[in-house]
Amino acid sequence: MRIGLLTEGGCPYASGETRRWRDRLVRGLTSHEFEIYALGRGPGAGGEGAPDRVRAVRTAPLYGELPGALRWRPGRRAVVRGRRARVRFAECFGDLTAGFVAAGFVTAQAAGGQADRFAAGLYGLAALARDHGSLPELLRSEQAVRLLESACRAPGALRAAHGARVGDLLAVTEELERTLRPLSLDWYGGAAGTCAAGGAGAPAGLAAVDLCHATAGGAAALPGLLAKRFFGTPLLLTEYGVRLREHYLAGPGSPLSAPVRALLSAFENALAKETYAQAALITPGTTHTRRWQEHCGADRARQRTVHPGMDAAAFTAVPDAAADLSKTLVWTGTADADKDLVSLLHAFARVHRAEPDATLRVVGAAGPGRGDRAYLAHCRALAAQLFPDEAADALSAGDNPVSFEEAGGPDLPRPEDVYAAGSVLVLSSVAEGFPRSLMEAMFSGRATVSTDVGAVCEIIGGTGLVVPPRNPRALADACLELLRDPGRRARLGAAARARALELFTVEQNVAAFRGIYLELISHTAGGAGPAAAGAPRPFARPAESHVPGRWAVARGVRQTAPPTGRAPSWAEPAAAGAAPAGPRGARP
Repeated sequence: MRIGLLTEGGCPYASGETRRWRDRLVRGLTSHEFEIYALGRGPGAGGEGAPDRVRAVRTAPLYGELPGALRWRPGRRAVVRGRRARVRFAECFGDLTAGFVAAGFVTAQAAGGQADRFAAGLYGLAALARDHGSLPELLRSEQAVRLLESACRAPGALRAAHGARVGDLLAVTEELERTLRPLSLDWYGGAAGTCAAGGAGAPAGLAAVDLCHATAGGAAALPGLLAKRFFGTPLLLTEYGVRLREHYLAGPGSPLSAPVRALLSAFENALAKETYAQAALITPGTTHTRRWQEHCGADRARQRTVHPGMDAAAFTAVPDAAADLSKTLVWTGTADADKDLVSLLHAFARVHRAEPDATLRVVGAAGPGRGDRAYLAHCRALAAQLFPDEAADALSAGDNPVSFEEAGGPDLPRPEDVYAAGSVLVLSSVAEGFPRSLMEAMFSGRATVSTDVGAVCEIIGGTGLVVPPRNPRALADACLELLRDPGRRARLGAAARARALELFTVEQNVAAFRGIYLELISHTAGGAGPAAAGAPRPFARPAESHVPGRWAVARGVRQTAPPTGRAPSWAEPAAAGAAPAGPRGARP
């Protein structure tokens, strides 16, 4: 089958792990064809480095001006671009804004009505982009600002939206134009496009794929929503981090005003609910993410947790934890305020007073955010203050039990060397999703001490010690407990490695999606779309309908007529009162 993989390489919440997971999935499912549709920060962002076996890679920028070559070409109905387009835009954008701005209603019936208006406005804007091709300009126009202002002043609107000023409205419309940019792209094809398998006249783009797999919510899932709307293509949504949660976490440190944050949060919430409602299946990476999806409106019956996979080949050489008598704590990751290195340093001060031979190795660089370098410099200064260099005598140099290093240097050239350099891995974060360092430590057979945040308890599963966040005393006590007991460290490390090999490998992740792809396709009706009537019929479209040419029913004789893509007569539902027909020798 042909899979349309929808990604967002330029998302500020995305990481390089998303791309690595995407590439492992493409390389592992060799029986399927993949087409990658990537949204990024530039014209080529998100598509580079794709595996050679990918059928096609199409990219579009989420920032800057949208190139005219990437826009949907207006159809024949686009006779009048001016007044008629503005009238349609006012109707659709009014429904969209009313659907997420008027979120103050608390009754379930009113909430359902607002969701319907949001969906009607969203798909109406997509139809406008298809017919007129001027949606980006309309979303940045004065008309859009006035429509948004009217929605903010309407009864029942968000309380924070009442104080929105002109600058706030301009910031919101600019962000809406960026997020809704996939509505204007030429990715959806149709009968006018070309496809390598079917030749001229065959569907192209997302019109030709059998399944859309969105690797994130938000803008990345919008092409999948349109493919489902226009062509009946099933949508699979995989989320290893909920965008709405990341939006809330970034709120306190955001330079945006309170009305802008409230309006954008309401929009993200409405878009998430529509995505969850239209997705055939939702695969969160953790139970923690699953609970957030349920909070945003996802149906439990269409959720299935699939843990992200990690390549364990680099961690085959496991050090002997029982023979390790050193007392070294290791922290690794990207240093920012969420990692709470300050609490770790205060906890290690307690550990060092109880065990003078203990050392702490902080391995990592500053994060990309504003102020991350200053935060790391503050941690270095705090370590120098808590642990002044004291020499044993007047002739020797002083030494500090805390060291700040970076992976890739002469002492720690590889990631596996980082975990082999310590006895216990420490995770002191106050906010986490699915921490990669914790899984790598488990693959390395190391005991761990972690704070109870994100999916930590789900990953550990009883193979490590977990303490409350922002509690240096509890963190120090757990570290001392393992540093003083090498046997327990060895037992926990062995159990952690066994758990990681069972649940968090690339093989289990690829096998899970192989089954999910086949399951979704088997329950999809051939040619099902908005105009299709009746209940879906599994396998209604035969396999030979994808082959160029028309295949006759009797004896499988091939005819040379153009491909139609429709099911043969014996696969059509029988008329009322008529006996079901079938090919010769086949049972009804």
